[in-house]
Amino acid sequence: MPVETQALAQALIGCVLVRENGDQTTVGRIVETEAYLPGDPACHAYTGKSPRNATLFGPPHRSYVYLIYGTSYCFNVSSEADGSGAGVLVRALAPIEGTEVMQRRRGTTTLRDLCRGPGRLCAAMAIDRSFDGVDLFTHRGLWLAGRGEFEPRIGRSRRIGITRAAARRLRFYEAGSPYVSGPARLSPS
Repeated sequence: MPVETQALAQALIGCVLVRENGDQTTVGRIVETEAYLPGDPACHAYTGKSPRNATLFGPPHRSYVYLIYGTSYCFNVSSEADGSGAGVLVRALAPIEGTEVMQRRRGTTTLRDLCRGPGRLCAAMAIDRSFDGVDLFTHRGLWLAGRGEFEPRIGRSRRIGITRAAARRLRFYEAGSPYVSGPARLSPS
């Protein structure tokens, strides 16, 4: 798996995110990411290391989880070399397994909306701040698996929901997937 942020954001498209929670397993294929590079004014690491964003400055491929608007969690993957603050926001998943569990957690039966958007994704997968800093290749409760034989067609656009450096084309998505978030004009097939 790449370490450089932009390459990692693209490589994660099609990978599988697994959440083991006792006898409940939820699984989704990553269909949308956004890269937040070193020195990027939209990145949480831009103003320097703090207790909240310390994971972004640690080793790559760790889970960086934060609370946004006091209501929803966002799941990211740290990138770059240890000491360099950067990461990849995972914006959306295509549900694969445990959809009934995801539906209960989210309070909806609409499959398309279960994990479409970072807050929905975390609610459906039961990802919270307790997963901040975990190694996504060795942790037993939250981990990443590869694409297997799946080769997605990857689209690219500006990032969504930010004001700083928003025009940068650092959002990547599986072209044609109904599970990507944001306006349709940003995700042409």
